[in-house]
Amino acid sequence: QVQLVESGGGLVQPGESLRLSCAASRSIKTLNTMAWYRQVPGGQRELVAQIFFGGSSTYADPVKGRCTIARSNYNNAVYLELRNLVPEDTAIYYCAANDRDNTDIWYWGQGTQVTVSS
Repeated sequence: QVQLVESGGGLVQPGESLRLSCAASRSIKTLNTMAWYRQVPGGQRELVAQIFFGGSSTYADPVKGRCTIARSNYNNAVYLELRNLVPEDTAIYYCAANDRDNTDIWYWGQGTQVTVSS
């Protein structure tokens, strides 16, 4: 089992940047893919970005070019930097990760609210 705890959400103005953090309760070397999802009320949870154990990453089209995902073995954490935020980025952002030994097992954080508004 692993606990994931997100932080860094809040209210930001359009055009600003934000960095979300997700701290894991155990070494992320035991985790395979680490990802950020987001969900708006009434909507489906959608993948924002993911980073694989080897360090490669993918991004959803709506954030491509203004988003960076990174993982830190030293801090046992995964980060998401979002730049040039727009109101459509408003959502609850969730951290997720799956187990290296059993990739069918996924862990989820509780989420952190990001609101982009002037």
